[in-house]
Amino acid sequence: MELSLARVDYLQVGVTSQKTMKLLPASGRKATQKVVVGDQDGVITCFGIKKGEAVPVFKTLPGQKIARLELGGALNTPQEKIFVATGSEVRGYTKRGKQFLSFETNLTESIKAMHISGADLFLCANYIYNHYCDCKDQHYYLSGDKINDVLCLPVEKVNCITPVLACQDRVLRILQGSDLLYEVEVSGPPTVLALNNGNGGDSGEEIVFGTSDGKVGLIQITGSNPVHKWEIGNEKKRGGILCIDSFDILGDGVKELLIGRDDGVLEVYNFESADDPVLRYDHALSESIASIQGGCVGKDGYDEILVSTYSGWLTGLTTEPIHREGGSGEELKLSQEMQSKISSLRSELEHLQMKVVQEREKYQQSSQSSTAVSSVPAFSVNDKFTLNKDDASYSLILEVQTAIDNVLVQSDVPIDLLDVDKNSAVVSFSSCDSEPNSNFLLATYRCQANTTRLELKVRSIEGQYGTLQAYVTPRIQPKTCQVHQYQIKPLSLHQRTHSIDHDRPMNTLMLKGQFSFAEIHSWVVFCLPEVPEKTPAGESITFYFQNTFLGTQLESTYRKGEGFFKSDNISTISILKDVLSKEATKRKINLNISYDINEESVRYTLKLIHPKLEYQQLLAKKVHLIDALKELQVHEGNVDFLLPKYRSILEEADQLLEEYKKQPAHLERLYGMITDLFIDKFKFKGTNVKTKVPLLLEILDGCDQDGLIAFFEAAA
Repeated sequence: MELSLARVDYLQVGVTSQKTMKLLPASGRKATQKVVVGDQDGVITCFGIKKGEAVPVFKTLPGQKIARLELGGALNTPQEKIFVATGSEVRGYTKRGKQFLSFETNLTESIKAMHISGADLFLCANYIYNHYCDCKDQHYYLSGDKINDVLCLPVEKVNCITPVLACQDRVLRILQGSDLLYEVEVSGPPTVLALNNGNGGDSGEEIVFGTSDGKVGLIQITGSNPVHKWEIGNEKKRGGILCIDSFDILGDGVKELLIGRDDGVLEVYNFESADDPVLRYDHALSESIASIQGGCVGKDGYDEILVSTYSGWLTGLTTEPIHREGGSGEELKLSQEMQSKISSLRSELEHLQMKVVQEREKYQQSSQSSTAVSSVPAFSVNDKFTLNKDDASYSLILEVQTAIDNVLVQSDVPIDLLDVDKNSAVVSFSSCDSEPNSNFLLATYRCQANTTRLELKVRSIEGQYGTLQAYVTPRIQPKTCQVHQYQIKPLSLHQRTHSIDHDRPMNTLMLKGQFSFAEIHSWVVFCLPEVPEKTPAGESITFYFQNTFLGTQLESTYRKGEGFFKSDNISTISILKDVLSKEATKRKINLNISYDINEESVRYTLKLIHPKLEYQQLLAKKVHLIDALKELQVHEGNVDFLLPKYRSILEEADQLLEEYKKQPAHLERLYGMITDLFIDKFKFKGTNVKTKVPLLLEILDGCDQDGLIAFFEAAA
């Protein structure tokens, strides 16, 4: 069955956060449902749709930002009570807008995630989980990393309270009371949880999760060990998952999976067989989808998917056909309806234009007076800076509630800007004076009209650390700009992982000194991405990392007074040694540094790098041949006389050029990593081999693995 949906924009509220829009239960089968949404101005808006127009039911006064909105009520009854989390408070409203609850929690941080089940309230701040029953404190848990979402399995099905926390360290934590029952590793940092089919499936134990790198999976949470049912990858490189719902939009009796992503893509997955989700429909909006719900909103009898976007638009994709079939009477009625709607919109537009002109004149007059005080207009920027495992690059996503005019990107460390297919902005580079000012990059992205979301990609060099700054200027008057800063860490291409291969040849760095657990943890946070800023509970901690560019690994174990760092890459150990000793010196702490270098690890790392080096060298050679081969083709009229390998280069010319364009300086990076490895190997032996680097580069051009290993071993 083909799914055909028409887009309808209903209403715009303020900027909305993730999971802050819900549909109230319908009064009858196939009857229209009321929509309730909370925004970052603290306003809750409830409305219904009549004749295509939004009719308000109630609207609250502004207040603190609304972080979450959930529906609740007694178990096994319609869930029509509205609960919002704002700051450290939870408020409850009836469907008519009357406030019946104001519960000030004992949380010192703002509430980030909320779930409601009957009289049970589950709240999470950054690291703290609290369970309340009838507003009385029941259970508490301190998580090892940031909590992104919380859920509880349906009590009426599983007969016990089983909370599930989605945590930033790629783990789902299943709790029992105040204790951790067990952990489930997932393929990316989970950002959102939802009950499968809206009720946890037949067993009530099935949970759908979405990750920040765009993957979706289903896990059955059993009493002892979890069962991974299925997972949808992200081959199309779409955005991270922000919201999930289950609804039968196809009308075939089986609920489809509705997914909203942070790049504005909405997806509908259908279950043709129990374990095989198939993409049936997708639609691209221009901004991130904060909430998604399936229901009946615009007209009785017509199902639709309703979404709320970052800037507060409530948009529906409805099954109601735009062009109705019928007699001339119905067509006439439709045209009269449309005409009246168009005329009312025209008059509203004229009124708004007049108001804008009046306000602009008023501002001009007031700004020229002697007592003028200019006010900076406030605007909200939603930003995300994340490491992509697939291509070892960082994505910087900037989303503004109004159209972006331009974004200036500045960096005090050497970084490469990579091409992004979805990016339609025009980029221009300015020359930089890197020596006295440490200014290595200055680029301006000029956006097209109505661009509210911009995605950039950068690749850093490990060992070189500093700050990347983005100056965001929207199209508003008077001209104003916001600066956002992002740290490029010394080991910026490392990503947290849950296990490593202990059989690899490892180099070890050992630190001892008069430092506290909190101090060495802060140094590790400074060096490596994806480490929670909060000092871990307990006396010691072990973190595992993998280099996304090379595949080398790092194990870090530390406690008060000592730290141990193991890696199969000598350069990683060298960077850590330099940065950690520098940080300790800043705090006037004496460090006793020792290391154990495994010669075999150099050979191992070279074998990891070599296939990448060979591939990039071959790609570069092919790209350099393309122009000459095209000239031959034009001159000779055909390519039959060419060898098959040259004919294939011509056939694949577009793909080769596209790949080469997407990976600027890739080959230079690999050369740089091998050179660093060579220098670092001998630095630990107390030998300076920088004079031998030109000879090493000659060998690299030859691309002979055995010759390269022999050079490393003979250079001493």
